[in-house]
This record gives sequence, structure tokens and C-alpha cells, in this order.
Amino acid sequence: MNYTLELLIQISKGFASQFGSDCEIVIHDLMSQDLERSIVYIENGHITHRQVGGGPSKAALEAMDAVKRHPDSLQDHTGYLTKTSDGRILKSSTLYIRNEKGEVRYMLSINYDITGLVSFDQAIKSLIQTDKPVNETPPEQIVTNVNDLLDHLLEQSVSLVGKPAALMNKEEKIKAIQFLNDAGAFLITKSGDKVSKYFGISKFTLYSYIDVNNRKHEEESAS
Repeated sequence: MNYTLELLIQISKGFASQFGSDCEIVIHDLMSQDLERSIVYIENGHITHRQVGGGPSKAALEAMDAVKRHPDSLQDHTGYLTKTSDGRILKSSTLYIRNEKGEVRYMLSINYDITGLVSFDQAIKSLIQTDKPVNETPPEQIVTNVNDLLDHLLEQSVSLVGKPAALMNKEEKIKAIQFLNDAGAFLITKSGDKVSKYFGISKFTLYSYIDVNNRKHEEESAS
């Protein structure tokens, strides 16, 4: 075990001890050779039903993709909401940890179960507020395996375009596939087969759409 990982594990144990059983701490190895086993350490995994040897979250998948394509773009993300498969609401933070070479190696995720606090807050608000809140951002779903993660990303790509895949034109499919590419979906084994079937296109067409998006990114980076 390397020094960086040992230090992260020490910090994780400290956080879990400080904040108790409602605080999950997860360490992902972003350079893992086995995508489906990116979790190398976890405290209080009962919160999201994950364990060591489990696969990446959506954030970890995006980070793995960024490590390969544009590592400098990775920025810590703190204080956002996520949701477990059984409906619990978590306050989450994601920290990207670099090794001695300056490479992003690990992702440290902190997920604090605030379901009880949210219920209490909603009960208070129902007594004092006069207008319903608008434009609230729904919490991000936490999935427990890469197959469910790919399904979730496909659903998000459809929501982004605003129509079913079968009704999308070429430009709309390119937009949806750009979202999937940016989210790191194509790091998942055999994802190309599932995505091409989902959008009713050949794998050759799928790869041509991915190339279109990659060229757009290169042009934007050069401008």
C-alpha cells in the first residue's frame, strides 16, 4: 500500500469516527485497471450499500475519463445533494487527490445521510412558507454497479434532449452521445454495443458521432 492511500485511509477513519455511522467515506482508485472494482476503501458502506471492490459512481466514472483526457479540468466539488437507491438524501463532497507526480490518483467521497434533517426541515417549512419552492435541483442518484450506472446515464441523455431516442434526429443523437462521452460512459465494458442499440444506430455510426464530439472539444480548447 502506498503512502497516499495510507494517509487517505487514516483521514477516512477519522472522519467516520468524528461524524458517526451516518457518514460514509469512499476512496476510489481513478487509475484502477479494473473499472468495476474502483473502490479501494470504504467506511459506513451500509449507507449506499457499497463495499470494497465495488464499481464507480457517476462522479468517479467522469473523473476516470477526465484523468485520461483532460486531468487539469478536475476540480473539487463540495456540498451537493445525492440520493441512494432506497431514497435517502445525502450531502456529498468529492475531493480529487494527486500523487507525488501531480497526477490525479484517488477520489475521496464524503456522503452524509441528512434524510432525517431534511424531513424535519420540510416539516418546519410547511408551517412557515407561503409559496412552493421552484427550480430546485434534484439530487444525483447513487448507483451500485456499472450496468445500472450506464442505464442511468442513458436516461439522463434522453432527458437532456427532451424526447425518446427513437424520435431523435441525427443532431439530437449526437448531442445525447456527447453527454454520454463527457460522462465517461464509454469507459464501461461493452457500452458501445448497448448505446448503439439504444439509439438505433450502428457501432460505426456511434464512433463517428463520438469523433464529431471529440473534434468539437479540441476546437473549443484551441480557441
